[in-house]
Amino acid sequence: MSPNSASASEDAEWWKKTTVYHIYPRSFFDSNGDGIGDIPGIIEKLDYIHYLGYETIWISPFTESPQKDFGYDVSDYCSVSSHYGDMALFEKLLQEVHARGMKLVFDLVLNHTSNEHAWFKESASSRDNPKADWYIWRNGKGRKGTTPPNNWRAMAGNKAWTYYPERKQFNYTAFLPFQPDLNYDNPEVKDAMFDIARFWLNKGVDGFRLDIISAIYEDPELRDNPLSFRLAPSDKSLSIFFQHLKHNFLHEKSFEFAAELRNVVDEFDSPRRILIGESHGDEGLINRFCYDKGRNGLNAIFLFKAVSTPFKAPNYRDMLMRFEEHFPEPLMPTLVFANHDRTRVISRMGGSVEKAKLLALFQFTCRGIPFTYFGDEIGIPRVRIPLRHGKDAIAMQHKWVPQFLVDRSAEILNRDECRTPMLWNEEANAGFCHVSSQPWLPVAENFREINVERQMAEPDSLLNFYRKVIRLRNETRALNAGRLEIAHEFCTRKMLAYYRIAGDDKYLVLLNMSKYRLKVPLDNNVLLSTHTQGEAAQLQPFEGRVMVAAHH
Repeated sequence: MSPNSASASEDAEWWKKTTVYHIYPRSFFDSNGDGIGDIPGIIEKLDYIHYLGYETIWISPFTESPQKDFGYDVSDYCSVSSHYGDMALFEKLLQEVHARGMKLVFDLVLNHTSNEHAWFKESASSRDNPKADWYIWRNGKGRKGTTPPNNWRAMAGNKAWTYYPERKQFNYTAFLPFQPDLNYDNPEVKDAMFDIARFWLNKGVDGFRLDIISAIYEDPELRDNPLSFRLAPSDKSLSIFFQHLKHNFLHEKSFEFAAELRNVVDEFDSPRRILIGESHGDEGLINRFCYDKGRNGLNAIFLFKAVSTPFKAPNYRDMLMRFEEHFPEPLMPTLVFANHDRTRVISRMGGSVEKAKLLALFQFTCRGIPFTYFGDEIGIPRVRIPLRHGKDAIAMQHKWVPQFLVDRSAEILNRDECRTPMLWNEEANAGFCHVSSQPWLPVAENFREINVERQMAEPDSLLNFYRKVIRLRNETRALNAGRLEIAHEFCTRKMLAYYRIAGDDKYLVLLNMSKYRLKVPLDNNVLLSTHTQGEAAQLQPFEGRVMVAAHH
């Protein structure tokens, strides 16, 4: 192999070594004073993301939308919503990202559109229009046909069927009632959506994050879903409100679809583009999205187990072993601890900056693609917003749930609570928008203590720790491309330990996941610690270290 082909193959695998920063555009930075973050705001803050060392930016939807689900209800796929800017500004953003040697991926919502999309309006108007079969319509049961076709629930907990009198039929939605699912058994739909992917790839985007890819196909026989004893979905099982969503998620055809979409993306190979999917479910099943029956599919799939795994050494060791078992080379696990739907990291850690640093050390030294949800690098907390004040469609749908139950839950029912604005400085509105503007969601009350400007100036801040660990990862082949071995000889109920190895270079990562001091098993060269002061022979409570184990 010539040196050129070696670097070419490394370039094709850029996504395996990358670090991803996830921007929720409404909440990142408002450049025009309307209280809503926008594309010029992202452009203005690119140097900040680049300074931290992130190599890829993932942006939540910015296309035309009625904004009932804040962009995940798409009404025009090949557009930019005026809330955020226009196509010329998006093209400028892409250019500025690439000029910094970074990549840009964004959400492609393939599963459903908004019910205000022109396709759906046409489809809903009659049973014999050209788009009549672009969505999933079924006759109801009962004498008048007004009973839903089956017992299916949607992932958001609501019933999955909505009756449309114009067609005298029910329409199926996997998520919220205003987000009708596209019918991928219709080849015209598939062709149209693949062309939309090509439209953005031709513009130069580096890939897509695929929203609820697990819902693309359903059981054509519409069999009833079985009962479940679970109220809320877990990372292993798709169950909600005592129903297991067996027949409307993770259908066999969804894995075939992943391979077909990969073929579309592989038409664009310089540079290589990527696909990252969102799916709940057991790792031993959802890895089929990436590789199935000898065919390549998505490059990676979100592994939500990391969100719900208790912050304890044995649990994290089991999680790592499971990821290694089901995503061995050439597959790659993902390391996702938060996003626009889940509780903020620092709040899950009980407000502990020590634990947040330890989690960052774990995330950036493991084998896998690390994802940071904007603001977690400074420790933005969950901002309590009562359901009755929620703008989030899921919050509106669950207004009947008593607030004291909502407050006791570790996970959030009002997703507004993890979507509040970025905290840039200690001015009014935390520098997210002009002091005289009204931000679209309330700013965290402790923004004067927690903000980018302040943490930039504090050497031991969470922000500066993120910067150090990302830089170490980017510069160390064993950390960004090496193999992982659990160091079982050092693992205990309080300590997680693993090696990262590339060639003759071997590093040991030690994580004290307890409130006790622990002896350090090796007296070696420490490259990075979560604690600045400490003893060489002892790990402080919740201290993590990266050490040189062998170096030639």
